[in-house]
Amino acid sequence: MRRILPFFFILWGISAQAQNWGGGVDSEPLHFGFTFQYISSEFKILKKPDWRNRFFDPTDNSKVTDSLYAIHSAPTPGFGLGFVSDLAIGSHANLRFTPGLVFTDRQIQYDYVSSPSGPVSSPIQGEANAAIVRKVQATMVDLPIGFKLKSDRLMNFRAYLIGGVKYSLDIVSKKKTNDLDFAYIDKLVKNKRSILAYEAGIGFDFYFEFFKLSPEIKLSHSVGSVLDPSDNPYSSPLDKLFLRNLQFSLYFE
Repeated sequence: MRRILPFFFILWGISAQAQNWGGGVDSEPLHFGFTFQYISSEFKILKKPDWRNRFFDPTDNSKVTDSLYAIHSAPTPGFGLGFVSDLAIGSHANLRFTPGLVFTDRQIQYDYVSSPSGPVSSPIQGEANAAIVRKVQATMVDLPIGFKLKSDRLMNFRAYLIGGVKYSLDIVSKKKTNDLDFAYIDKLVKNKRSILAYEAGIGFDFYFEFFKLSPEIKLSHSVGSVLDPSDNPYSSPLDKLFLRNLQFSLYFE
């Protein structure tokens, strides 16, 4: 955030010194544009009451992992490209449809208990690593619809609030998530292909001679759990997974 704020002040200085350019895209009832996005994704994890239990192979009842003592999700970066369709519904409000293609990785880390002798025990007998990270790779088609509420224009600047809903569809090949032939210790954490989320954020319109540039920060949270349940060491401890995104976008209109 500290790196982004100076960027806003630089744009403010450039537009404030320039002439008060005409309405441009704001004078059109419907206009279009494109966007570049940086996305930070993470899971909000809800665990089952017995999430700490060891996992045993159901075929021969052999132990696959030790007991868990923590499950957590760290933010991971991604990026997106998209288009903008903006419909004016008043002098201070717009309806926006901003479809895009988003490439993101999400990850969950599983930490296992210490052995009685002191050092951390292995989740797999014979291995030294006590933590396993499972990545969920996703290529999403995002279909957001948002309501933009704008302030009055001050020279070549205005601020706005944005809120709405987003439907996302994962178009990753099923072959990449097919783990039927994997050993239990190599199984994947699967997510649902379609996700519905709500979004809210803030942005700024900077007017230049031939275009409008709008940096925007937006938060999104899935409406329901995105977990596709499976009987494996990584999905079994989880009750629900909610997807959270922090998105920084640059809109050119």
